[in-house]
Amino acid sequence: MTHSFPGGSKSRVNKAGENVRNRCATIRDVLVIDEWRAAHFNVLNTFQASLRNRTRNTKIYVAQRHKRQSTIFGKLLRFPKMQLARMDDVAGCRLIFPDIDTLYNFRNSFHKARFRHKRKNEIDKYDYIKTPKSTGYRGVHDVYSYDVNSVKGKDLKGLMVEIQYRTQAQHAWATAVEVIGFITENQPKFQEGDTRYLVAMSLASEIIARTSEANFGTHYNIEDTELVKQFLEIDEELSLLRMLRALNATETEQTEKKNIILIVDKDGGLEMQTYRDAPEALRALFQLENDRPDSDIVLVKADSSEEVRFAFRNYFSDATDFIRLIEEGCRTLSRNQKIIGFDGIDVK
Repeated sequence: MTHSFPGGSKSRVNKAGENVRNRCATIRDVLVIDEWRAAHFNVLNTFQASLRNRTRNTKIYVAQRHKRQSTIFGKLLRFPKMQLARMDDVAGCRLIFPDIDTLYNFRNSFHKARFRHKRKNEIDKYDYIKTPKSTGYRGVHDVYSYDVNSVKGKDLKGLMVEIQYRTQAQHAWATAVEVIGFITENQPKFQEGDTRYLVAMSLASEIIARTSEANFGTHYNIEDTELVKQFLEIDEELSLLRMLRALNATETEQTEKKNIILIVDKDGGLEMQTYRDAPEALRALFQLENDRPDSDIVLVKADSSEEVRFAFRNYFSDATDFIRLIEEGCRTLSRNQKIIGFDGIDVK
């Protein structure tokens, strides 16, 4: 039996990616990329099964997601030297923990797991809790290279999966950043658009880190009350919290079909399509991406509809946890000093 790298070869996948970057991709290039993307689904299933076994009967949430075609293409444009076949976050498993200690304890235990898959990064390389990003992003990532002995898995060897570790507080912040990207013309996640959103969310991350996790971010040198003051001044200009409060969260469909395609149209409306069968879901994903290029479309998987909603709250325009953490944080850091915020209400 002949085996080959998904998409034909690594060089063919890289060539397709380069054509996307140069805006000259053919239909064949897109098909090559789609075949390569689809192959990651089996890799995801292997890792999420292992993670679920290890998190059973805990307060740790596990979900998985396929990187969107539009996000892959956008990343190729942002990073002109990146080779597509080496993109390491096409397949992603996300774990959400109640606190930092639980996160690190689980990660250290998982590093000792007995399997052939190899962690590609040094232990602190993608630790954005110890060294937060300038955007305010906090969390930890690991990248694994897939390796199995089975005949079926031989052609998947070398495909990579990213494991994201976040606390609930860090996830609340990251969700709000994604929601802002959906409902405004700005992308603070990618440092694009109005820089006030980037500054506001960076300050918000610092507030949450200090008050929810007894930690610090990139603004460690700003005094507590000054930090609150700066955030609320920008919030007053942007009406950021007011905008997030006004969003209506969409109820998740109760279903046993665990492969779920979330579709956000250009007007912000959310649609869900559910599938029992993973191959059927992949086929539908690729067809939807072709038919609805202006929509934001992602295939996700979790054990229950509640887990989908929690792990992918950005698709439900749900920033309630972020709002609560910010309001509580501002009140805590203000230390009973009178600061005007939250639509003119004294923060004290």
